[in-house]
Amino acid sequence: MCRMFVLKRASVDSEEKLRLLGGTEDVDEAGERYSPAHSPQMRQAPGAAGIYWAAAGGRRVPLLRALRTNVCELDCRYCAINRHRQARRASFRPEELARTFMQMHERGMVAGLFLSSGVAGGADRSAEKIIETAEWLRERYRYRGYIHLKIMPGQSPDYIARAFELADRVSINLEAPTPQHLARIAPSKDFWRDLVAPMQEVKRLQARHPEKLRAGQITQMVVGAAGDSDRDILTTTQWLYDELGMRRVYYSAYRPVCGEVLAPPAPELRQHRLYQADWLLRFYGFRLEELPFAADGSLPQEMDPKLAWALGHPELFPVEVNRAPREWLLRVPGIGPESARRILRRRREGAIRSLEELRALGVVVRRALPFLLLDGRYLADRAAARALWARRHREAPQQLSLPWERDPLAAAATLAGLRAAS
Repeated sequence: MCRMFVLKRASVDSEEKLRLLGGTEDVDEAGERYSPAHSPQMRQAPGAAGIYWAAAGGRRVPLLRALRTNVCELDCRYCAINRHRQARRASFRPEELARTFMQMHERGMVAGLFLSSGVAGGADRSAEKIIETAEWLRERYRYRGYIHLKIMPGQSPDYIARAFELADRVSINLEAPTPQHLARIAPSKDFWRDLVAPMQEVKRLQARHPEKLRAGQITQMVVGAAGDSDRDILTTTQWLYDELGMRRVYYSAYRPVCGEVLAPPAPELRQHRLYQADWLLRFYGFRLEELPFAADGSLPQEMDPKLAWALGHPELFPVEVNRAPREWLLRVPGIGPESARRILRRRREGAIRSLEELRALGVVVRRALPFLLLDGRYLADRAAARALWARRHREAPQQLSLPWERDPLAAAATLAGLRAAS
């Protein structure tokens, strides 16, 4: 449970700054409410300015998430603090913010710092203030815990290198999947020079010093503000993972801010489907071209992308639990990387023969059963299986003939052919 607190020997001014710059001030001077884009992995702690619970390694960790300043000279149209907004402005001095953080840390209220900033006086001047705050923590206070520093758009290599030395994680938000999309929502940013080039510099530093920046580099894209499709976003996501070694890409559903409407609000479900597809790319062995995009580049909203892919390929199922390799177990809805690992380990002891065993191994049997053979037996209700497949096909359930009902060996032969081809 989070506690309210008063900073020791801190002025009211510092407490007010923490409220303004710690993410809890959600009303601009015109009285309009806005919702700052926060990662779904971070949830604000009630009653505690700037404290967010972040997901990390299966745990929830309290972080102080703060801006060094909300003064900004950029004109990002999705952002509540851009230069045209009637927002209340404030700035922390680096030593003031470092002291504030350490007081909270010593009281056990926060376990790390996520420090960002508006761009005031140019990218390097803004970066200098962020870095100076981190230097106070590392050198003056001897703080050795978690620090995540934001890289400013267009930040020079020297300042990137210093942030790299001080931080456990760095990030620069790409915000849009292409230069054309970015120009619609952040006209003062250059996609390649201001955003991609700093990412490439971080990658070069990581290659030279792999022991540093242990939490890696991450980024975020705003979903739906610039007419982007899911295919646009995930194409760039795949490139970021493959070419820049990005640790993680986050997605933030667009919400209009301060009365400026660039597009209708993006559904939270769309954001959720992007995360599911992202996991398929990172952990399930899917390739971008395998994702079940519609003609307009959107992912299906009525079901998760893994289920949609499976229903689109009835010729590949059912998969025999006791013989399928890991890569095909991972294609079965209801089986994830950990349950696939447990299945393979359990098979060394003998065949899996019951649904209870599958449940004990972490399989979501309700989802997996229509796609599995268990020791040669198809245990799903066949009428229900036909109805499930009909969700992705035009035939009525009673008319849909599944491949293994025509030829029980069809799926096994197809899988064997695909494995040989790969």
